[in-house]
Order: sequence, then structure tokens, then C-alpha cells
Amino acid sequence: MVKKKDKKDIEEQVEEKEPVTAEETENTADAKEENAEESKEEKAEPEVVEVNVDFKDRYIRLSADFDNYRKRTLKEKMDLMNTAGESIMKEILPVFDDFERAMNAMKFDESNPDSKANKEGIDIIYNKFKDFLKAKGVSQIDVKNKEFDTDIHEAITKIPAPTPELKGKIVDVIENGYELNGKVIRYAKVVIGE
Repeated sequence: MVKKKDKKDIEEQVEEKEPVTAEETENTADAKEENAEESKEEKAEPEVVEVNVDFKDRYIRLSADFDNYRKRTLKEKMDLMNTAGESIMKEILPVFDDFERAMNAMKFDESNPDSKANKEGIDIIYNKFKDFLKAKGVSQIDVKNKEFDTDIHEAITKIPAPTPELKGKIVDVIENGYELNGKVIRYAKVVIGE
């Protein structure tokens, strides 16, 4: 509530003031608009900073997501290329096994020069075949006298171990196992000593 005395003081101050011209009124209105715009800008400035931080954060996250996607697809492509020939190599392995069996079954007469030349020719072909498989990333799994491992071996049967050291170990190999660039493409079929 305004006191009477205060009311009189206000009225006197209003009367003492000189009359305001139209030009002064425009200037006052412009000044008020400028002040209003400045206050809006001041209020808007923290919002702009918050929005910029939000966009920057979203940009960084999006960039990281894209980088992860790029790396993942590149890794998938490399894995696909490394194992692309897996089915072909699986089909070639039985031929390679037959080749080894044939070499072991052949009897060469050392006294006959033709027999010696045949053996050398077959050895050259066998080594080329072996080198071809190695160049394509196929390697034989070493299993003889090793501990049985279900990740790379397939047990066909168990026999009594010839020595106590071979108990639980691989005694004989029925069919060699192979890996293609570290991935098992055929498990070694083995006999385990018990």
C-alpha cells in the first residue's frame, strides 16, 4: 500500500518533469527494444552453448560408431577371405591322403634306375602338392604322442596304452587333421591309450 506522502512525492516528481517529445518517445522505445533483444540474446546464449555441446557430443558418438562399424566390416571381410576356400580345401584333403597312402604302399627297387626315377618324380609331385596347400594356409595338425584335445581331435577308439607315459595320450593317427589359417577344417581321427 502506498502511503499518502509517497503518493504526493511521486505526483510532484511527475509534474516537475518536462514534457516528452515524440522523438524522445521513439528513442526510449528503441532503447527498450534493444534492451529486450540483448536480454533475449543473453538468455539464448546459454541455450546455444548447450545445443552446441549436445551436437558436438552426438557428432563424436556418431563418428565413433561409424569407426567401429568400419573396423567390424573390415574384420569380417578379412575372415571371409581367409576361409573362402575352405570347402575346396576340404574336398582336396582326401586326395592328398590317398596320395600319401599310395606313396607309402609303393615299393621301389633301388637297383632299378627306372624305379628310382619314378620315386623321385612322385616325391616332386607330392612336395609341390604339399607346398600348394601350405601356400593356401592349410597346415597339418601335429598329434602324435600329444594329449587328447577335443578342439582338434576326434577319438575313434581307445586301446591299452603300450607304456604308462602314453596313458590318455594319442597312440595312433587314423586320419590327419588340418587347419586353414588357424581354423580347424578337419579334425584328426586318433586312437587314445588308456
